Amino acid sequence: METSTPKKYTSALVVLTLLFFIWGFLTVLNDILIPYLKEIFELNYFEVMFIQFAFFGAYFIGSLVYFIISTKYGDPISRIGYKKGILIGLLISAAAALMFYPAAALRIFPLFLIALFVLGLGFTLLQISANPYVAILGPQKSASSRLNLAQAFNSLGTTIGPIFGGWLIFSFFGTKGKALLDSAGEIIHTDDGGIMSAMGIQLPYLLFAVVLVILFFVILGTKLPKFVESEKIRKDAGALKHKNLLYGMIAIFFYVGAEVSIGSLMINFFKLDEIAGLGENQAKIYLAFYWGGAMIGRFLGAISLSDYKGKIPKPLIMLVVSLFTFLFIWFIAGLETSLSLDMVLPFLIFIAINLIGFILGRSKAHTTLLVFALIIIVLLTIVISSNGSVAFWSLIGIGLFNSIMWSNIFTLAIKDLKEYTSQGSSLLVMAILGGALIPLAQGATADIIGLHMSFFIPIISYLYLAWYGWKGYLPGKFKRQSKL
Repeated sequence: METSTPKKYTSALVVLTLLFFIWGFLTVLNDILIPYLKEIFELNYFEVMFIQFAFFGAYFIGSLVYFIISTKYGDPISRIGYKKGILIGLLISAAAALMFYPAAALRIFPLFLIALFVLGLGFTLLQISANPYVAILGPQKSASSRLNLAQAFNSLGTTIGPIFGGWLIFSFFGTKGKALLDSAGEIIHTDDGGIMSAMGIQLPYLLFAVVLVILFFVILGTKLPKFVESEKIRKDAGALKHKNLLYGMIAIFFYVGAEVSIGSLMINFFKLDEIAGLGENQAKIYLAFYWGGAMIGRFLGAISLSDYKGKIPKPLIMLVVSLFTFLFIWFIAGLETSLSLDMVLPFLIFIAINLIGFILGRSKAHTTLLVFALIIIVLLTIVISSNGSVAFWSLIGIGLFNSIMWSNIFTLAIKDLKEYTSQGSSLLVMAILGGALIPLAQGATADIIGLHMSFFIPIISYLYLAWYGWKGYLPGKFKRQSKL
């Protein structure tokens, strides 16, 4: 790998972390759209999960097309460069955000799905371009640390998204314009008594389109290091010869599917009388702690998996960072409504367990993945077998342990791929299809046996992730090479 600029990548990492923040913010808004569109179109759990199916299904389609092109004509990113790939992804995403305006005006559910699909296509190209770019912006040894740091800012977006985005959709813009009516001709209200209007969707996504265009010009004007492969661009499916990549694709499928499924149903779960009986506006605040937990864990992962050798012990730095970030989430969550500190203190128990998990992980990406997957299996078992605050906080706590999974799986899966790194990245992004299929499976299960018991579905995912962290990550090639 050769670079045309000195190996000082701070400014590049700053710009990329901003990008990660924006797409995290927009991705988590799907969790707000689910209860919103469920009310407007009177959908069951299975039907409303087509929101995630359309969005994450685009990752599969977009990555599949990318993979086919790479096998026929050579890897597109290797030809056009990471920066151009990111810029094209931003333009597609901005166009998709504009599509929400007519979808809400015409009140046609399939139009929302089309807009979400196009948005997913834009994010697909961002994922394929930005993730490996961050990984190669420095030594291979600290790749997981850098990607965890970038993903931490992605999680900052997913933390603020439910609060700020939910406020825009349900409160600030949601009260503007003409109230929507249900099939019986009655005004549609939120569980908290507010009205729902088309502007609740139209104006926020119009604003997001403007933000994406601004980010396009910021990145266009930023000088980013240009990486080019020193070897000839290969026109084959050589990435599939690597075991760690193929098994990593399955791991991404299960991880994204489980994380998205849990986040998608969390607001509805908190509305259950046996859990908390909350309305949408209150429930979305606690959703921020689920995604905020991922932010805490990713900051800690960036520290734990780094090559830091300073005088202050890593565990002490991690403790201070986790407490500071917890207080930040509490502050953000309390901006819209009263939220006393004692109401969220149980979250500190899971932070403590998270810190212990990092110590057990011994700063190794695969070991930390194994430990965290096992902890989540225990938490989901508690969710299924209990009610009230125990089930409530156990589900929220899962976010802390989902934190490092994307970054660790991704860097373990692309290790030693060399000229096939971008192709391998496209295959891993293709595996985000799990975010389309597993929520559908859990939604269908919830319609049959109830939402509470349906949380046994994600346990299957984490069993595989535990195996990947134990054995599946090991590099190596299959003896019988792919003929694709």
